[in-house]
Amino acid sequence: MSEIIFDASRLDAKDRQILRLLQDDGRISNAELADKVCLSPSACLRRVQLLEQAGIIERYAALLRPAAMRRGLTVFIEVSLERQTDAALDAFEQAVRACPEVMQCSLMAGDTDYLLEVAVADSNDYERLHRQVLARLPGAARIRSRFTIRSVCKRTAFPVE
Repeated sequence: MSEIIFDASRLDAKDRQILRLLQDDGRISNAELADKVCLSPSACLRRVQLLEQAGIIERYAALLRPAAMRRGLTVFIEVSLERQTDAALDAFEQAVRACPEVMQCSLMAGDTDYLLEVAVADSNDYERLHRQVLARLPGAARIRSRFTIRSVCKRTAFPVE
């Protein structure tokens, strides 16, 4: 299935309202959503389907509380590679994708090649992850870790204004 290219500037006020409500509660029924945006259920469903087809709505997911899943410690890890060849980048990225504790991995500009966000139970769990996974990542020359004290703000919803 090919991705439809959509110009987000073409979203109208109803589309934006639908997106705000769905980001707040992805399980809202179509009938309730339609009522909140003052549309008929069929018109609302058509709009949601068009937003999905356009790739604006990528997917629906449940957000889990990290502490409830024994993943209450977030660690940000800067990784610098020995070299930045296509093969080195591909090997590193493939290994990172195989690690379930890695919640996000971003290729960076600047002094660090990658920034990882990992979720672990505690410092002992992080030590295990470091020894068994991080220290063995292909091409990793330097690994610097920063532990969070507490999360001040964490959003999953994008502004749709």
